[in-house]
Amino acid sequence: MPTIDVQKVTYNQLDDEKDVYIDVRSPLEFAEYSLPSAINIPLFSNEERAKIGYIYKQESRDNAVEKGLELFSMKLPLFYRELKMRYQSNPQIRIIVYCWRGGMRSKTIAGTLSLLGIPCFQLEGGIRSYRTFIQEFLAKQMEVGHQFVVLAGPSASRKTEILDHLEDKGYPVVNLEKLANHRGSLFGHIGLTPHSQKEFEARLVRRLIELEHANHLIIEAESKRIGRVVVPSFILKGKDEGRIIEIDTPFHDRINHIHQTYRPDLHKEEFGEAISYLRKRLSHPVYMEVRKAYDENRFDDLFTLLLECYYDPRYEFKQGVDRAKGSSISFHPFEEGLSTLEKELDQLIHHSHER
Repeated sequence: MPTIDVQKVTYNQLDDEKDVYIDVRSPLEFAEYSLPSAINIPLFSNEERAKIGYIYKQESRDNAVEKGLELFSMKLPLFYRELKMRYQSNPQIRIIVYCWRGGMRSKTIAGTLSLLGIPCFQLEGGIRSYRTFIQEFLAKQMEVGHQFVVLAGPSASRKTEILDHLEDKGYPVVNLEKLANHRGSLFGHIGLTPHSQKEFEARLVRRLIELEHANHLIIEAESKRIGRVVVPSFILKGKDEGRIIEIDTPFHDRINHIHQTYRPDLHKEEFGEAISYLRKRLSHPVYMEVRKAYDENRFDDLFTLLLECYYDPRYEFKQGVDRAKGSSISFHPFEEGLSTLEKELDQLIHHSHER
């Protein structure tokens, strides 16, 4: 077979609107993070990749390459069909193939398919070049001097719902919990698949680029961690120095919100596992009440105990010193609270523009 020089592009030359990204890494690698809208057509399955790695370490590089080529030869028709269909449907697109560091996996596929009449480009440096861009972008954010508006309020105050509403209306919202795909509490992962640190940071950077001309960023008052994801220091600094708006939601609305959001009837086992972590954080009598309410499916009683005996006292302790820096808006009724919040945000942003 004749050789061909694989055409390469750098990360800075990519165009999300015109390029099609083909991620040939294993499904586990792809699940951790990927380029926006990338399509995963793995050269090796998770098990195959592990086997090749084992051969490389225990036998030799040549044996590992030989095994890889054997597996690739069986999958070449799949790659050919998939990429031929995409290329023929729109010959103007660029097909960008990438792997971890722009090595043999992406080079083999891009080169072979180019020989077969399907022009493919290899991303130079692979997904690591994207990761480098993300890290460098975030490192520069401390120098940008963002102004923050911080929505605070005790757990289940419907802050995520409020942020969703504001984002839909065009306000410069950075919804950290949505970016992390985690609700931020001990129970925040229930019913969700939380994103990795790398995927969270990639999504955060994409959102910040969308809002590069905004003079304010609206966030929720998050802790340093959202599940296993660590919030960047420039956001934590912005939270501490920003304008705080406290959301005051009636207690019964918070209970209903927890029920509708977490659906304990569908995720009871996960709730039980999360509750067990509270054994050392609650007094023994309260913990036993929580367990009894859980065992008897008295979920409203369970949520009441968790808010009154755990979450609300923690919130009062953390937020007490910050209240003087902001204002409070009653969300009773909810729609009036949204209207009041929008007016306050409009005034705040308008005055900032005037300065």
